[in-house]
Amino acid sequence: MKAFFGLVKAQFVLLRRDRLTFFFTLFFPLLFVVVFGFIWGGGSDPGGPRAARLGLVVEGPADRTVLDRVLARTAGLRGEDYATRAELEQALVQRKLEAGLVWDGATLLFVLDPGRVQENYALEALARSLAVEFNLERQGLFPVVGVRRQHVGGEVITGWFNMIIPGVMAFSLFSAGLYAVAGRIAYMKERRLLDRMLVTPMRPWALLVSIALARLALSFASTLMTLGLAVAMFRVQFVIQWPLYVLLVIVGTLGAMALGTVIALFVHRPGSASAVASILAQVMLFLSGVYIPVELMPKFLRTLSRVFPLTYLVEGMRYVTGLVDMRAWSFAAIVAGFAGLAMVLFPVLGRYVVTPSRR
Repeated sequence: MKAFFGLVKAQFVLLRRDRLTFFFTLFFPLLFVVVFGFIWGGGSDPGGPRAARLGLVVEGPADRTVLDRVLARTAGLRGEDYATRAELEQALVQRKLEAGLVWDGATLLFVLDPGRVQENYALEALARSLAVEFNLERQGLFPVVGVRRQHVGGEVITGWFNMIIPGVMAFSLFSAGLYAVAGRIAYMKERRLLDRMLVTPMRPWALLVSIALARLALSFASTLMTLGLAVAMFRVQFVIQWPLYVLLVIVGTLGAMALGTVIALFVHRPGSASAVASILAQVMLFLSGVYIPVELMPKFLRTLSRVFPLTYLVEGMRYVTGLVDMRAWSFAAIVAGFAGLAMVLFPVLGRYVVTPSRR
C-alpha cells in the first residue's frame, strides 16, 4: 500500500510538471469565465442583469408622456436623452448605446447598429414589444392576454452566461480525462517508461488507478475553481445537487479517459495523439452547446451534436447546477453511458499499458 501511495504522489508530481496540460485544464477555463463575464456581465440579453442602454430623441413638439410611461415599466432598459438624431447615431457608432429610439409625434423609429450581429435579434424583439405596448397605451387599451415569464429549473436564471459556466466545467473535466491517456500514457509508452515499470512488482492496475486519481483531483479542482470564480466575480447563482455533481465528475472523467484510450491505440506517437485529442476536443467544444446553443445550429449540426459525448456531459452539468430540468432517467442514462465507456474500455487500456513497446 505504501508503494501505491508513492505511485499516486509521483503522478501528482508529473501532472504538476506538465505545465501545458496543467494550464489548459486548470487555468484556461478561468480565462474563459473572465472574458465572457466581462462581455456579457452575467446576462447576454437585454432583459438580463445588465440593462440595455437606449438612446431617446424626441423631435419637435411631440408629446413624450406616454412613451416615458412605457419605458419606465420596461425591465432591462436604461434610457438616455439625445438632442438630435445625428448625436444618437454617433453614440451608436461609438458603442455607447445598444439601440436608439426616435419619436416625432407620428412615427416611432428604432435605430440599431448592424454590427451587433449577436444582440440585434433580441433588440428587435424588444422593439416590437415596445411598439405594441406603446400603441395600446396611446389608445387607452390593454392586452387581452397577460404573459408571465416562468423559468423551469432549480431557480430563476436569466442569460446565456449562466449556461456557459457548467459547459466550461464539463469541457475542463472532459479534457482532463481525454489528455490523460492520449497525452501522458502515450508519452510514457514511447519513452519506454511503462516497460521499466513492468519488471517491478507493481501491478498494472495500480498505475491506471494512480493516473485516474490524479486526473479526478484535477477535474474537481478545475470545476470548483471555475464555479467559484463565476459566483464570486459575477454574482451568478446556482442550485447545486452536490451528490449528483460528484458522481458526474467521476464518471465523466473516467469515461473521457476511456475515449482517450481509443486515440492512443490508433495513434502511437504521443505528439500526434495529443494533436488528435486536441482537434477532437475543439470540434466538440463548438458543437456540443458549450458556447453556442445547439438549438441555434442547422439541423444537420444538431444531429451531429448528439453523437458527441461532451453534449451529454454539458447537459448533465447544467442539470446538477440547477439551470435546467431533466428527468431522472435521462440523467441516469448519461451517468450509465460514461460509466459503461469506462468499464468497457479500461480493460483495453490495461492491455495497452502492459504490452511492451515495439520499435
